[in-house]
Amino acid sequence: MDLTPYVDHLRRELAVAADAGGDEARALAERLSAPLESAARLTLLNALSAAMSDVTRELAPGSVDVRLRGLDPEFVVTPPPAPEPVREAREPVVAPVAVAPAAAEADDGTMARINLRLPAHLKTRAEGAAAEEGLSVNAWLVRAVSVALDGGGRASAPGGRGKDSGGRGFTGWVR
Repeated sequence: MDLTPYVDHLRRELAVAADAGGDEARALAERLSAPLESAARLTLLNALSAAMSDVTRELAPGSVDVRLRGLDPEFVVTPPPAPEPVREAREPVVAPVAVAPAAAEADDGTMARINLRLPAHLKTRAEGAAAEEGLSVNAWLVRAVSVALDGGGRASAPGGRGKDSGGRGFTGWVR
């Protein structure tokens, strides 16, 4: 990006302002225009840098950097990485049976709160799946996270609504 037109514009504005003050002001403006050119370029570079910082914040994880080439700034854009393509499974995946956590990892009963933001279409699907199994969305999510992390199969809902792999129903809570 060439800053010369902007710096020239500032010089012209200074000359017009100096003309109103007479010959002495005009001579002073000519002597000041060279040092003011450096200050003007630095000020414009700082403004561009601040603007690109805002753009980078909105573009994250991509970025826009301002680099100085000679007297003129240059923009270097690093786009965010392309999202991984979604692969659809061609055959259903059967998960292994859940393994009980080791004694050191056993649930000590403490709870932790997190905030989870889901796209609206996923929230609707999660609510539907939870209702289908007679669970609250929270209980359904806790079970889904537990199954995903423990590598286990699909656990049954309380109250005998689920079926194990043998087709028999079961009820109760296990800790």
